[in-house]
Amino acid sequence: MTHPPISALTTHLGYWLRMVSNQVSLGFAKKLATMDVTVAEWVVMRELYDVETLAPSRLAERMGMTRGAISKLADRLLAKALIARDASPDDGRAQTLALTEAGRKLVPQLAALADANDADYFGHLPPTERQMLEAVLKTVAERRDIRTIPVE
Repeated sequence: MTHPPISALTTHLGYWLRMVSNQVSLGFAKKLATMDVTVAEWVVMRELYDVETLAPSRLAERMGMTRGAISKLADRLLAKALIARDASPDDGRAQTLALTEAGRKLVPQLAALADANDADYFGHLPPTERQMLEAVLKTVAERRDIRTIPVE
């Protein structure tokens, strides 16, 4: 019995995308680990950076995560004194999350690590190729309605 030919792994764009993505993510995670922050914690902090306060449910919605997952991340960041959890001024039963002063000071340092990681992996690309790669990836994300913020 003969089998039809099957494609090699390396003929799939997903193979190359995953190979690169894994390395970019691992490199970034290692950089963040030097600051005792995980990728998921960084994303939470970055989301809070541009707002005064944010309800955990709204943060979960923005990140495409469950409220339980956000609660666990918030607990870790609370333990590190990088965020604060307070009662909502509009509804005492609801809670809000906000960066502490230490968290607000740390975000630009973490953003610099993100920028350095991008430069490490993509800095060799001419601007036109970088823009093309970004446009292609955004097109795929839009077509597939991918909105969840990658955290791991």
